[in-house]
Amino acid sequence: MKVEPVLDKRYTPAEDEPFMNDRQREYFRKKLLEWKNSILEGNRDTIEGMQQGTRNIPDVADRASEETDRALELRTRDRQRKLVSKIDAALRRIEDGSYGYCEETGEPISLKRLDARPIATLSLEAQERHERKEKIHRDD
Repeated sequence: MKVEPVLDKRYTPAEDEPFMNDRQREYFRKKLLEWKNSILEGNRDTIEGMQQGTRNIPDVADRASEETDRALELRTRDRQRKLVSKIDAALRRIEDGSYGYCEETGEPISLKRLDARPIATLSLEAQERHERKEKIHRDD
């Protein structure tokens, strides 16, 4: 049976400790799970609100406005669904030991970047290269 390290609530990963040690992995695992749970809770609230909010609105302009709001909410929820799958992928990388390392270079991703964007799969430099290439191809 694997015992998870206990984290102090004030703990934040530091550059002066071994990269992706047990405490860091647990820190990011908890951060990802909390983020995922927050998104899923929001989705439940949206679904409940949409089910309760279904009503017959006689005014055409009001009905159109409500439909626009619903479409926007559904698009937002779709983006969040995709985000949940990225969070799940990051959790799998924590389990297999590849979390925190750039998919392109194999180098460690900075802790600051991971803390700001825990689903990051590329180092900042690799991400910038990727975005430059994308921009060049988009401009063609």
